Amino acid sequence: MRNVLLLAFSLLIAHEIFAQGNDTTGVWKEKDLNEVTVVSKSTTRRMAGAVNGAVITQDELFKAACCNLGESFTTNPSVDVNYSDAATGAKQIKLLGLSGTYVQMLTENLPNFRVAAAPYSLGYVPGPWMKSIQVSKGSASVRNGYESITGQIDVEYLKPDDDEGVTFNLYGNTMSKLEANADANVHVKGPLATEILAHFENDWGHHDRNKDGFVDMPSVRQYNLQNRWRSVGDHYIFHAGISLLKEDREGGQAGHHVHTDNPYLINIATDRYEAYMKHAFVLNKEHGTNIALMSNASMHVQDGSYGYKGYYVNQKNAYAQLMFETNFTKEHNLSAGLSLNHDYLHQNIKDTDPRMYDNIGIPYIYVYNPISHTTLIQKETTPGAYVQYTYNKDNRLILMGGVRIDHSDIYGTFVTPRVHVKYMPSDLVSFRLSAGKGYRTPFAYAENSNLLASGRILTVDNQLQQEEAWNYGISMAWLIPLFGNTLKLNTDYYYTDFKQQAVVDYEMSNHFISIHNLNGKSYSHTFQIDATYPLFKGMTVTAAYRLNDVKCAYGPDHKTMTKPLNSRYKGLLTASYKTPLGLWQFDATLQLNGGGRLPTPTLDGNDQALWPERFHSYEQLSAQVTRWFRHFSIYIGGENLTGFRQKNPIVNAHDPWSNLFDATMVWGPVQGAMGYIGVRINFGKL
Repeated sequence: MRNVLLLAFSLLIAHEIFAQGNDTTGVWKEKDLNEVTVVSKSTTRRMAGAVNGAVITQDELFKAACCNLGESFTTNPSVDVNYSDAATGAKQIKLLGLSGTYVQMLTENLPNFRVAAAPYSLGYVPGPWMKSIQVSKGSASVRNGYESITGQIDVEYLKPDDDEGVTFNLYGNTMSKLEANADANVHVKGPLATEILAHFENDWGHHDRNKDGFVDMPSVRQYNLQNRWRSVGDHYIFHAGISLLKEDREGGQAGHHVHTDNPYLINIATDRYEAYMKHAFVLNKEHGTNIALMSNASMHVQDGSYGYKGYYVNQKNAYAQLMFETNFTKEHNLSAGLSLNHDYLHQNIKDTDPRMYDNIGIPYIYVYNPISHTTLIQKETTPGAYVQYTYNKDNRLILMGGVRIDHSDIYGTFVTPRVHVKYMPSDLVSFRLSAGKGYRTPFAYAENSNLLASGRILTVDNQLQQEEAWNYGISMAWLIPLFGNTLKLNTDYYYTDFKQQAVVDYEMSNHFISIHNLNGKSYSHTFQIDATYPLFKGMTVTAAYRLNDVKCAYGPDHKTMTKPLNSRYKGLLTASYKTPLGLWQFDATLQLNGGGRLPTPTLDGNDQALWPERFHSYEQLSAQVTRWFRHFSIYIGGENLTGFRQKNPIVNAHDPWSNLFDATMVWGPVQGAMGYIGVRINFGKL
């Protein structure tokens, strides 16, 4: 692979000399002088409304490989993406210091990738399919539901009615992963257009760099296909599509380091089917009066085995929303609507562990009997209604207040209020305030199936309560003229206070991972400051620092402790340079991840701790060089170039069938430096 990288780089240099001799100016050259093309220099921009957040454009996504949604936040200071364990490859987003279950995932304003899809959903959205990502912090608008607690992430796909053409992306890395993506769109007739998105990936490597007998990352083979339709008229807008996904994950013990006839294996097979439809009727363009009906439905089937444990889930979800919006005047906007969400989960949980355990004496905890097979049905139907009013005075003062009322057939009626304020006393400074509530229905096994990759028994309260939390935030942004350019400075602080929570607790017992209702305090404080400045033409630098204080009540005595496996702070420095003609682009990102607390160590047979009480800070460096041509680009880069990886991410790996085995104690990278190469090709109109 090293020879391939050197050969590709040599070809780039040779083509650069040839291109300059023939006056090739790459993607920036414009032949048609009858039109003016404006190229945005900003690849990440602030959201314009009252909600605090940012829009990550496709140009920003191109600064790294961005194979999927989970790898799209490398240069984002607000969002962290970490592995949940060292065996299944599950990833989770962290926003405001809390796990991704409190971030509402949307695809084009429709709630998506919920519950059973959550552990691996960051790999379900290929990077080349995305047009942009909107990341909002804190309580968001009530229009999209009640589940947003720490924020929302909304993915915008490529549009069928974009400029016609076919693009292709091919990617390979030194970890034996190959990925291919293609998208094609056709303007069928009039305003009607259709689009095909296709994705394939295969990781056939079985790398075990730390020689513990377990592959560093599972082998993943995925097929992903989506067909989208869109029609935009003067008074009617139609958008619909279907998607199919098939994925197989294989991990566990492998290679010549394993000397056993009974290896510990992990196999997870997933089939996902999804369809959505949107109708919008424009009643009055002058006042922006419209009625829209949006709906989607999905079936997510996942069958996993984790050593002697097994978990099967078939989740069916249906969602529909009817919304009305109008501007009474230029300053006054009203939005109202109805929604309906239905979840049905059929689950089979197996535990063929031959070991016997004593009763742990924790009340209201259900523990599996040895060699057990349990069928669990969970279903919930929640209709709701909302109203939201926005006052906008020349974009200087924006007041947005909303409330929704929902009724769960499990938890009854609950009310979700939210308010946002934005004030701009001048063009150089702006302030935002927010406060709001959020709710979640916990699905313990579906959302935490990766915890089965542990020798501990997973226990769950008989009746988990609905999660409930308040979120408060304040942010300030300045545009500071400095040395002929503009320094963009942002600061924000958020406080999340849980009234009820499903707590994942390692402190209850050395033999159990317990998911139980909160009994005590749970909160997070997050402070962040970031600055962006163009050092010179084509060169932009961003620096950021974030401090997290996340605590919760753990253990049988419900002691308030720092959340384990969570970095105390994060530093980020990114630099991006594009040459004047736009032929070359150089990007680098350096992350400093702070240390943190680990769960109370378990003792082995010699009364020695199996892991330390804390983990230390570590750095990660990624870099990429891109050469742009008229109809294609080639990129070469590397991730985790500092080479740091957690030394023993799997506890007691030599004896995976014991109760001391645990693959969930992950706080850092599980694999070292990795290089990659890729090509993006635009074939133009069909």
